[in-house]
Amino acid sequence: MRTLTKELQQALTPLLALNILKEGNLRFINNLKTNRNLLQQVNETKDGQHPFAVILSCIDSRTSAELLFDQGLGDIFSIRIAGNVLNEDILGSMEFACKVAGAKIIMVLGHTRCGAIKGACEHVEMGHLTGLLSKIKPVVDKTPPINNDNGYAFVDAVAASNVHYVMDEIATHSTILKGLIEAHEIAIVGGMYNIETGVVDFYEHPNLI
Repeated sequence: MRTLTKELQQALTPLLALNILKEGNLRFINNLKTNRNLLQQVNETKDGQHPFAVILSCIDSRTSAELLFDQGLGDIFSIRIAGNVLNEDILGSMEFACKVAGAKIIMVLGHTRCGAIKGACEHVEMGHLTGLLSKIKPVVDKTPPINNDNGYAFVDAVAASNVHYVMDEIATHSTILKGLIEAHEIAIVGGMYNIETGVVDFYEHPNLI
């Protein structure tokens, strides 16, 4: 697998970048990991990086984006925070990743059985976690209840809704990223990772790709 160069990165479109993620997850669920020389990639990226994607995901130990999409060193910017919520620092990181470093796609990745989402649903308050979970509360309030939910059905529904909410918030709160989207230089997509199967269900925003 070739290490991304500036030329390879610039040749990609947002749609091609999305397909790379889809193909990577397909390899992951079929246990067909690409053969990479990671030490060689260390050497090839020492003078610069040219990732094709920036992925906002949860800190959950089971949801490493590099593994789920079978990517190597220098391929993706990985932003991780409980509940894959959004704040100004994350927006700034995305603006750097896309406007400065040339990434072609932003993915918001949620997952099933998310502890942060469950905490928000249960109105947990604990130290600084209280403020973080408050960012999920608008989504909890707007998600219809699920009758006879004896498990994680409602939590998973909120997690999926939260992905769409964050996708919309990115373009709403960053004029830089909104401009890149309108120029078709980048796209925003979402996804839900199933921790039981390894499968990512992709959400392609009709207005953003």
